Amino acid sequence: MSASAPFADVIPDRSQPQDADFLPLNGTDHVEFYVGNARQAAYFYRAAFGMSLVAYAGPETGLRDRASYVVQQGKIRFVLTTALRSDNPIADHVHRHGDAVRVVALWVDDARLAWRETTRRGAVTVAEPQVLSDEHGSVVVASIQTYGDTIHTFVERESYRGPFLPGFRAVNDDPIARPVGLLHIDHMVGNVGWHEMDRWVNFYRDVMGFGLYQHFDDSDISTEYSALMSKVMASGNGYVKFPINEPAEGKRRSQIEEYLDFYPGPGVQHIALATDDILRTVNQLREQGIEFLKVPHTYYTELQQRVGTIDEPVDELEDLGILVDRDNEGYMLQIFTRPVEDRPTVFFEIIQRKGSRSFGKGNFKALFEAIEREQQARGNL
Repeated sequence: MSASAPFADVIPDRSQPQDADFLPLNGTDHVEFYVGNARQAAYFYRAAFGMSLVAYAGPETGLRDRASYVVQQGKIRFVLTTALRSDNPIADHVHRHGDAVRVVALWVDDARLAWRETTRRGAVTVAEPQVLSDEHGSVVVASIQTYGDTIHTFVERESYRGPFLPGFRAVNDDPIARPVGLLHIDHMVGNVGWHEMDRWVNFYRDVMGFGLYQHFDDSDISTEYSALMSKVMASGNGYVKFPINEPAEGKRRSQIEEYLDFYPGPGVQHIALATDDILRTVNQLREQGIEFLKVPHTYYTELQQRVGTIDEPVDELEDLGILVDRDNEGYMLQIFTRPVEDRPTVFFEIIQRKGSRSFGKGNFKALFEAIEREQQARGNL
């Protein structure tokens, strides 16, 4: 059995009744990036995104092969990990993908149960359940494979009172951090290859008990030049949402094809970070050096006719480049950064929801035209 396979070559036992939610998730515990220089990456997320350094592990704490910096804002927790020597799987991951998401960790009440339920349904084990302990208590963790080189780690931390995980020491004061009002991870988007989306939709449905939340095809997400398809999978309780994108046929290369080429292969494309004041958050992010995609003036001349009355001044939205979309439950505001490294791969979305639970379908055309302008500038359209 290949460790890179999406799930084992077995047929899950469907003779027993399937629980409505056999994998209850409390939310995203953390996201771990493998990076070339964790100290510098941590400085970027602290100075630009306003996250605080809260924990560290490395040679000074007895960790001999890597260094990890934990940065946090609100409920968002990123772990930035680098290899200390070149003969290390972390270094191999960075060589192949650049700075990229390796671990999407999910907070659960029972990590052993989460591992057992997913593996008996066909998940490939990356790490069997293990107990990590120190003077602050214990944590149970277990990991399974998902698309590409990405893994899901189940984290059970009810019996732990430390800063992050056993082996990490707390950092109590961060003079560099400049918080911008980020609250939690709204959703996390994965890109997969041609004709691979349904395979991964089936994985999240059959192995992890997720349901199809929304579906967009190439008639929804397309421009004159490129297109893609997307399906949003959500955990049983709705706390965790993973949109999955695949390319669709177009005249030129889509953003998904560009990602798959430069990453290369499947991986996490972007992370949506929630705020309750997007005007303040984006203003501060811009002041701290974050660059966002630009939207033409014509988008805003038609905005209020399309979405109706909103609380925010349209001129301020246009100045910042914030997009707005409405559904039958309310509206949402969103904006997308440029890629945060030189490879056109990982980027971030800033999102504020005012009732809407959708993903900005009305903004797709403007957004993808903005992305195409960036692709054109890079010579990759």
